[in-house]
Amino acid sequence: MGMNLEKMSRKDLLELRGSVENALVNAEKRERQEALMAAEKAAAAFGFSLSELSSDAPRGAKGTKAKPKYRNPAAPEQTWTGRGRKPQWIHDALKAGADISDLEI
Repeated sequence: MGMNLEKMSRKDLLELRGSVENALVNAEKRERQEALMAAEKAAAAFGFSLSELSSDAPRGAKGTKAKPKYRNPAAPEQTWTGRGRKPQWIHDALKAGADISDLEI
């Protein structure tokens, strides 16, 4: 390229930086599009579309709730999964002499 940055003015350097940032954004968009096209071509070689393959991908467990393992015999609507902090009714039942297995569902 042969640019001598030392001899450029501050204004010219700022313009150059803006141009470089824009060029980087455009290059990333272009490369993403090329990668997508290559992935679609590779999937098609096996007889699939890219959307078919991505829908089969395993999803994270985020948002799934654990099933309750314990139920309050005095108030059946109160349950606990066994994860996290014990609810007060568990503490009360254990103090009263109950075994944790007595509270299992």
